[in-house]
Amino acid sequence: MKKLLHFIFLFSFLMTTAQRSQKPVIHGKNWVAITGKPLAAEAGAMTFQKGGNAVDAACTMLAATCTMWDVLSWGGETQVLIYNPKTGKVIAINALGVAPTGATVDFFKGKGYAFPPEYGPLAALTPGTPGGLCYMLAEYGTMSLKEVLAPAMQLAAGYPIESETANSMERNKQRIKEWPYSKAVFLPHAGEKREAPEAGEIFVQKDLLETLTKMVDAEQEALKKKKTRKEAIYAAFDRFYKGDIAKEFVRGCQEQGGLITMEDLAKWKPIEEEPMHVNYKGIDVYKLQQWTQGPMMLQSLNILENFDLKGMGYNSSRYIHTICQAMQLSFADRDFYYGDPYFPPEEPIKGLLSKEYAKERAKLISFDKNNPNPGPGDPYPYEGKTNPYLDMIKQRGLNAFSAIPVDEQYKDRLWRGTTSVEAADKDGWVVSVTPSGGWIPACIAGRTGVGMSQRMQSFVLDASLNPFNVLEPGKRPRVTLTPTLAMKDGKPFLSFAVQGGDTQDQNLLQFFLNVVEFGMNVQEATEAANVNTNQLWLSLGGTKIDDRKPKPGSIMVNSATPDWVKKELRQMGYTLSFEDRSSGPINAIFFDWKHGSFWGGSSNHGDDYGIGW
Repeated sequence: MKKLLHFIFLFSFLMTTAQRSQKPVIHGKNWVAITGKPLAAEAGAMTFQKGGNAVDAACTMLAATCTMWDVLSWGGETQVLIYNPKTGKVIAINALGVAPTGATVDFFKGKGYAFPPEYGPLAALTPGTPGGLCYMLAEYGTMSLKEVLAPAMQLAAGYPIESETANSMERNKQRIKEWPYSKAVFLPHAGEKREAPEAGEIFVQKDLLETLTKMVDAEQEALKKKKTRKEAIYAAFDRFYKGDIAKEFVRGCQEQGGLITMEDLAKWKPIEEEPMHVNYKGIDVYKLQQWTQGPMMLQSLNILENFDLKGMGYNSSRYIHTICQAMQLSFADRDFYYGDPYFPPEEPIKGLLSKEYAKERAKLISFDKNNPNPGPGDPYPYEGKTNPYLDMIKQRGLNAFSAIPVDEQYKDRLWRGTTSVEAADKDGWVVSVTPSGGWIPACIAGRTGVGMSQRMQSFVLDASLNPFNVLEPGKRPRVTLTPTLAMKDGKPFLSFAVQGGDTQDQNLLQFFLNVVEFGMNVQEATEAANVNTNQLWLSLGGTKIDDRKPKPGSIMVNSATPDWVKKELRQMGYTLSFEDRSSGPINAIFFDWKHGSFWGGSSNHGDDYGIGW
């Protein structure tokens, strides 16, 4: 009888949720553009209306969100998946910056850090977003850089700033005042009670406008010299990374104590890669490589494929428990084995993503209790190799973690957000982007108007934490940023991404299952109640080991979770915290091949916005 009542409640809850999404589905026949700010989504729509493809629109939205400081800046990093309808393949673009010259383990340990700092010039990688945008546009777009940057340049000349960004500037003004170029941009009312802009005030960024103008001028000069569209865009790339923009960026960075050199900028290039993918019940799910946390979602899908999730019931205690156990096993592997594939040692990613390894990991899941310390597994035999880190893993397993309460500072580090960009067009181009870096309080590099990245903090300085992600000059840290594309029957099925630090692939995993296992449409799935586990090593925040340690059994569930589900979860060993909105700010596009249209879903959490036509 109890099980029947549970089923009736969960069925009713699901049906009620399905009928009452807080935002409507975005329908389009020709294109869809979705991102983190309404003005930026409108910029993408304008690009489509001018005849641009989804890559052009994605570049326009990326430029606009950086200019609007949508928890990122031009000095940050860009991670991209693109479906190319001409080849029928998904490609990946790695536009993550690298650790600069002088950024060594000894340097930071000598300053008393257990991790590189969260803020300031010493947190900065080389900028990746300008180069990543130029690469995307040159190789797969159709428009000029001048056309794509036009909305961002209008925004830099002055736009009515929204309350979220303006209030972030005011909250962080004490730190902002440490950096003169940031103070000049973010605090136009210095000395007054409120020093940041007010909501609705026209926010002007003269230095950034000049930087973008210089890039466009370089392109236009190249075109006058009869260079091709592609060559002209790369002329703008070179001006940013090798020319006068680079010189001012480096001068401003080093003046404030940063390490980035002209050689660091000149040597950096975006990389086009083969994405990782697994098949889940006939659907191919694509992620970026192990320099992101993306394969963690793929590992989780491989594990969960061994269970009848739909039969458990949406967000029943057993479903939540199974999801959490799978994620925690995958996070244990992420935390130890993921890193930059272009630096030794070589990550055992083939073994980590094998179905056989997933079956062995699935056997570790007990249905009556949480495993508080699963530890990384041994994927090497699934590659025909011997694991050289077994002693290190054994020692790691001896370290028990205590269930420290989740406070606001911890949640900020766990959820630290950015934005996402989703675009698709009727010709078949699909783009999913999770850019980040240079969020407020950002340290602006000289008179460029460009906020520097803070992503250096995602390295470790102690090899026992992760021997694949130890800081070295020229190396990329393992980041949380993780766009997703899914293909079915050889065609695009879903394109989706989310902001939110270590919660990103947790929310994307559940969004995907909401659609595939429980039949939700994309808007329902972006709003549906998810669960987040804190049983992982934080990727961001804090300068001490204790700041990032896992919190065994600590999970966040939706405030509307039924009392009996809460009770059963506690009996399994979980400590619960609650949020009214627990789905994560997800943006997504579903491809309706039956009717020849797009369905867009845009988060109900804040300023995320989509437009279709």
